[in-house]
Order: sequence, then C-alpha cells, then structure tokens
Amino acid sequence: MQSDAMQAAAAILADLRLRANGRNEPLAELPESCRPATLDDAYAIQAILRARLEKRGSGAPCGWKIGCTTPVMQAYLDIPHPCAGTLYRASLHERQAMLKAADFFKLGLECEIAVRLAADFDARAAGRGGREIASAVGGVMASVEIIEHRFRDFTAVPPPSLVADDFFSAGCVVGEARPLAEVGDLATLSGFFKIDGAPAAEVGVGAAILGHPLDALRWLAEHLASRDACLRAGEIVTLGSVVKTIYPAAGTRVEACFDRLPPVALRIE
Repeated sequence: MQSDAMQAAAAILADLRLRANGRNEPLAELPESCRPATLDDAYAIQAILRARLEKRGSGAPCGWKIGCTTPVMQAYLDIPHPCAGTLYRASLHERQAMLKAADFFKLGLECEIAVRLAADFDARAAGRGGREIASAVGGVMASVEIIEHRFRDFTAVPPPSLVADDFFSAGCVVGEARPLAEVGDLATLSGFFKIDGAPAAEVGVGAAILGHPLDALRWLAEHLASRDACLRAGEIVTLGSVVKTIYPAAGTRVEACFDRLPPVALRIE
C-alpha cells in the first residue's frame, strides 16, 4: 500500500473520530483507493492515525487495548485472532466516569481486566517471553473499555479497516490497582457487569482470554516487537472483554465487577 493512500485513510479516520470536516455519521467503509488489504497495512495506518489524533487534541497515547482475545468476542466479531488498538490520555478515566450517549455514533461497553506496567518489556530481547512478562506488571485493575461503532455495519467491514481505526477504541475507565501478587492467578478472576445495580446474567473468567490474561499481554509485546516497538512503563493495557459487549441506553449506570479487584463505575447520560 502506498504511503499517500495510508495518509488518506488516516486523515479520514481522524476526521471521523473528531467529527471534523463534515464527517458526522458512521462510514460504510473506507474508500477503495485507501482501504487496507492486510493487517500490516492496517497497523501502519493506525500509527499514522495515532500521530494525527495526538496533534489534534486526543492527548498522548497512554497504552493499548487488545480486542478479540476471548471465544465470546471472536464469535461476536467473527474474527479469529487478537487485534490491537490505542488508548489515549484524553479518554482515560480513573475509577468512575460520566459519558454522554449523544457524543458517540453507537456506544458500547466491555468488561475487562486491565494492567498498568511498572517496567518496559521488549519481546525482542533474547529469552523474553512466557510468564516472564508478569515482571513488568505493576498493578491489575477492573476496567470498562469504551468502544464506538464508527462504521455503519462492522460485520460488513473487513478486519484490516477495523484495525486501522484502532479497533473500536474510544477510551476506558480503570479501577483502583492491586498488585499482581495480591490478586493472584488472573486466569481464575471472574467478571460481570452490574446494570443499574443488578448483576447481568453473563459471567466470564480470565482463562477465556487467550487461555491466560498474561498470554494476551505477551501477544501484544510480540506484536509491538514485530513493528520495532515495545511495551513501556506507565502504559495501561486492557486485555480483552470477558463477556459480550453491552450497549446501554442513556440514564444507565454500569459497573464492571471482578472478584479480588475493586469495581469500576460509569454512568451514561
């Protein structure tokens, strides 16, 4: 894919995210002239988009989201592999948040385990991998990932276009962090949503996230290494939704609850 086509795709996606230059409704798809055909091209566009959004007020990147890490989400999105997107400082909330439904084309929420990194982790370094990545984790948090459908019908859009657009990323709310040693095995964490105080029926477990949540973090480290990058201290990473995405109406209060982690709350107005 030519550089000018990548720049054109990133410009469209940035305008869409910021509701600029007349882009006030979801896209059907990127124009064929600048539509990525491969994931490699998609991640290259995502990097250009990241730089454009930072310059235009979305704040510095502050971490990563990993999507499609559980069977329930892979089935829901019909994508059989993980996908990465960017988190931005301007849309990161601590412990609780209030969002306006009208600010989003279509607002969705996901119940996730998140980590904050205490040290850099570069998968390119010899011998790094496996559970060793746990040494980079400074804290574990419950999280509500905020997603937005910026394409009219995501089921009709090829995965590379979704990845180029940061894979639905629209922010996150993270709870109070607990040390990994205190939380224990992340695979045994169970999580669910409370909606207006009532527990939702669906409950998910950490083991559904690529077999172990730390394996999702390792996947991200290896993905970044393939693009000559690495995980950085201070970054937040959401590791994947343990239950299916929900789409709450205005006036709803939502909590993400995990055993052994403080809950995190969000209200939709």
